[in-house]
Amino acid sequence: MEALYKKQAYSLFGMFTLALRLVVGWTYFSAFWRRLVLENKLIPDTAGYIGEKFNHFLPNAFGIKPVIEYLVSNPDQLWWAMVVFTIIEGIVGLFFMLGFFTRLMSIGVSSLATGILLGSGWLGTTCVDEWQIGILGVAAGFTLFLSGGGKYSLDNIVIPRIPLLNKYAWTTWLTSGPLPLDEKSSGRLSVAGATAILFLSLLTNQVFHNGVWGKLHNKSVKPKIEINDANLGKEKLSFTVYRVEGVDVYGSFLIGVTLKDANGNIILDRNGEELSEFPETDIRNMYIAKVAPGKHSLVIPLGSKAELTIKDETLANLPKGDYELTLTDISGITWKQKLKN
Repeated sequence: MEALYKKQAYSLFGMFTLALRLVVGWTYFSAFWRRLVLENKLIPDTAGYIGEKFNHFLPNAFGIKPVIEYLVSNPDQLWWAMVVFTIIEGIVGLFFMLGFFTRLMSIGVSSLATGILLGSGWLGTTCVDEWQIGILGVAAGFTLFLSGGGKYSLDNIVIPRIPLLNKYAWTTWLTSGPLPLDEKSSGRLSVAGATAILFLSLLTNQVFHNGVWGKLHNKSVKPKIEINDANLGKEKLSFTVYRVEGVDVYGSFLIGVTLKDANGNIILDRNGEELSEFPETDIRNMYIAKVAPGKHSLVIPLGSKAELTIKDETLANLPKGDYELTLTDISGITWKQKLKN
């Protein structure tokens, strides 16, 4: 009698979470659908390539930044990673919607959501968009792991007809139906999982947005460029630009590069039109997102990092001393870097 009651209860649990299963499953399957069916976004060096969007995660990723940096620095391996990731999203999303191996797919959903959360949880121009998507995906995956697929799932229709799977107690840990736990153990699992997810939620919300205490910030609103390794050589100025903040859907538009001496005298000045003709041979891009000349400026996408070299005769025989390099964005924001000759 108790076993029957428990089976009925889990059947209801699965029905109650049906909408969650369908919607969350579609969010992951739709990624596969968009990239391969509606439009092929797995072609390198084309607009919309998913690898470049992945590069946007890099500057402020939490915990998995070395992995992202390695992949965007190695285009061939990045392509394979994007292909495998897209296929996994498609399988996990479809099976999750259908309720086939529901608990195994729920682990997949939580894992994918955690990756999205840690990689891109800091992005979102008008709201904490990616953070919300990531953390809600983690919570949804855990909820479906507890409930299973219920009555309206392939687990309920197909699994009972496969004798081999029904021989093992661990089958329910991968599919649906009553978990082999008593009420006390089920409660502990639920509370422990919910507590861990709440901790992850508060931690990432604070790391990415100061959402728990301190002054709120949004790193997706204004562009920010870091300047490194600036130096003067024979008739040339070289420096590295790294775009670490700002909107991910378009670049920072650099319309000015100015070099001044310690007295404020302008030694070198490049405006937007000149930068729009910046020789590509003098740009050494390090990641898949590339700094490149645009129509009226030098375009610096989010996550891109490149060494720029400006050659000019006025830089020859400069006296020893302190200099200041200033980069100007089309928005009026400037970034400065001191350097010595």
